[in-house]
Amino acid sequence: MAAPVNPTERSPLLDPTSGQAEDGTTSRESAANGEVFFFNEPTTLQMTKATSGVFLGIIFVAVDSSMIATLSAPISSTFGSLSRLPWLVSTFFIANAAIQPLCGKLTDIYGRRDGLILSNITFSLGNLMCALAQSEWVLICGRLVAGIGGGGIAAISTFVLSDLVPVRRRGVWQGIGNIFFGAGSGLGGYFGGWLNDYINWRAAFWIQIPFTVLATILIFFTVNIPITNSDATKRSKIRQIDFLGASTLFAALTLLLLALSSGGNIVPWLHPLVLTSLPLSLLFLLAFVLIELKVAAQPIIPVNLLWDWTIAGACLTNFFSSMSRFALLFYLPVYLQIQGHSPSETGLRLVPGSFAAALASLVSGVIIRSTGRYYKLGVSSQVIYFVGMAWIVAFNLKTPAWIPFVSFSITNIGFGAMVSATIVAILAVADQKNQAVLTSALLAFRSTGTVIGITLAGLTFQNVLRSELWNRIGDIDHADEQIKRIIADLDVIWDFPTALKDQILQAHMSALTAVFAVILGMGGLGIVTSFFVKDIALPRKAKPSDSNR
Repeated sequence: MAAPVNPTERSPLLDPTSGQAEDGTTSRESAANGEVFFFNEPTTLQMTKATSGVFLGIIFVAVDSSMIATLSAPISSTFGSLSRLPWLVSTFFIANAAIQPLCGKLTDIYGRRDGLILSNITFSLGNLMCALAQSEWVLICGRLVAGIGGGGIAAISTFVLSDLVPVRRRGVWQGIGNIFFGAGSGLGGYFGGWLNDYINWRAAFWIQIPFTVLATILIFFTVNIPITNSDATKRSKIRQIDFLGASTLFAALTLLLLALSSGGNIVPWLHPLVLTSLPLSLLFLLAFVLIELKVAAQPIIPVNLLWDWTIAGACLTNFFSSMSRFALLFYLPVYLQIQGHSPSETGLRLVPGSFAAALASLVSGVIIRSTGRYYKLGVSSQVIYFVGMAWIVAFNLKTPAWIPFVSFSITNIGFGAMVSATIVAILAVADQKNQAVLTSALLAFRSTGTVIGITLAGLTFQNVLRSELWNRIGDIDHADEQIKRIIADLDVIWDFPTALKDQILQAHMSALTAVFAVILGMGGLGIVTSFFVKDIALPRKAKPSDSNR
């Protein structure tokens, strides 16, 4: 029996004498090549222990995302800033897009455990800022900080699973992770709405902090994955990280959000703010591409690898699907609230969809493990999403209450299946050394798509709503002032006399129909890009070199 040792970040997760891998062998990668030491594939019990804190963190990142979807209208009403809703939502995902591509390399250097601990602390700090915020801009800054932490949690959690299980089983564990994410998403929307109805929206941020602290403690004691390239100096490895690329991507997305959320909403489209922000956004995007191609030693998005049809198809499918799904996630609650539902009732109606996504991801992982195939599943998932979204486009103010339950669940089944199929597709064609960076790139495409999708949906909603309100109630006294109030605060709708209220509600419905149509178009593009992926048969047993792919 091997003598017991005190584990460190540089010691293996599993005792190399404790058992055998799935194919009856043990696996150990060469340290001389600067790769990770990996030993036996962990048992389910060992995986449960190693991922307890990881999954708890995932749950509350999911709780946060669904809470903010339900609470965005009440929060905007508190500060009279419904027109700035895209900022409240998108800053979280801009931070995700900037930080997630860096997480792979940073945690290769400093360790997955330290990265997760820092991410959880940052996430808690962001929620604390939101809970204490006395202005919408402080709240938006809090969402930015929380987005840095939440993005780190989401990315590094994926790396932990990739480090521990072979590619064929990864869809199953990805599905289990998505079950936890689905539980957080499903309960978060309802629980956040309930807290808003009976206490206030600030309680929704306060309550996350102790659970995130608990996740941090669990991670400290249970996550122990060896650091790659442990013989190299940290300083030399830090110089290889593409901070410049991440900065230019962050700048491009922020300027794009500034231009699209301001134009036709806060200022005219020909205002210098818009005319300056849009070109600068394009310049930073061009600079980002050039940096990735010509400058970065290890780019955050390896553009050269995107020439592979499978990698490009999987990334673009995540991009368009996230554009569509998250725009829907933040504007479906607006639809439910103009139907007269409270925030808690709205959150309750989102619960089945969240669990449907998680279950679909798990079932997809099982299917991939059983068949060794993912292509047909990926394409089918996009078609299912499109069918559900087409149903949502037909909504009106009198749509029966059961229909949003079913249609939202259908879209989430498609999205959940897509997540499992695309990550397995990328890992099936990626070399071991590129897996972390490609996983980061996939998450970056997802976060970038989310930002652009929510921004385009917000642009559509605000501009169509303004036009519809002027067409319907533009002849009332003080129309300009009243329309500004309506656009800034959803709750003021109910203060108007019935005849005017009906016109205002119809204006909102017209704006939402336009938003849903845009979202449907995004989903259609996801179908197209899903055909780019090539179907590769996955091995039925983990090879020695694949034990921890």
